[in-house]
Amino acid sequence: MSTPAFARKDERTAWAFLLPSLVLFATFTGIPVIAALGISFTQWDLFNPARFIGLDNYTKLFGDPIFARVMGNTAYFVLLSVPVQMLIGLGCALALNRGIRGQTFFRIAYFLPVVTSTIAAALVWAWLFNANFGLINALLSLVGITDVPRWLASTQWAMPAVIIVSIWQNLGYAMVLFLAGLQNIRADLYDAAAIDGARGWRRLWFITLPLLSPTTFFVLIISIIGSFQIFELVFVMTQAGPANATNTLVYYIYQNGFQFYQMGYASAAAMVLFLIVLIFTLVQYKLQRRWVHYG
Repeated sequence: MSTPAFARKDERTAWAFLLPSLVLFATFTGIPVIAALGISFTQWDLFNPARFIGLDNYTKLFGDPIFARVMGNTAYFVLLSVPVQMLIGLGCALALNRGIRGQTFFRIAYFLPVVTSTIAAALVWAWLFNANFGLINALLSLVGITDVPRWLASTQWAMPAVIIVSIWQNLGYAMVLFLAGLQNIRADLYDAAAIDGARGWRRLWFITLPLLSPTTFFVLIISIIGSFQIFELVFVMTQAGPANATNTLVYYIYQNGFQFYQMGYASAAAMVLFLIVLIFTLVQYKLQRRWVHYG
């Protein structure tokens, strides 16, 4: 059976609207990804012609102890920042959804860091975390803590400091999304639950969280992808130090590509990042059938 004329017209209209985005995506994302894949099989320092070396970059990558440290740092950052950011964002959204006084002010206050320049925020936080004259250590000293952390100068505390700043900057985005999801939940469901005697945690567990699961799924995917791409905070606050304690995968790619001019090696690391994010995303999409409830 042939497709009706109006359906073909609608299809052409849809493609016409999609075409500019598809062209931009292919130009600035698709083609560079394919080019990076090709470069990852070469030895290229930008100053000499690229030379094909097969899988040597990948072999070197997985035998590099610094790369192993970088992967561990990145996993540490993602596993700590994403759950905390989502939990605090959800808590703030639940509080604001109750109609507290000054709701507009708190929404702006929590979301303001999201639209603040990451570089500017990182510079301010680097000063706050300064081990010698930073405000944070000064406040800790005032409450009687004598052995204050050295924060960005410490291999133990540098990454937690970066995580704190990342959570501060991004929880507003999660909060706004959760708040939008909460306001789409029908009020009559809560009324029915109240009649049945469900209140407090039971209402949250059996009504709010299941109906909020599509939003939670979206926030989880976006947060994981963003956390794997952490760069600006590390670049400004620590430059991957001290002793590679805050060196993450994207910063490692930057180092090898634009400081050491090993473009083939950096492209191999970029392909590893691409595969990790792709696998995480596909796994989450597969698992969503078990816990995400639409409608």
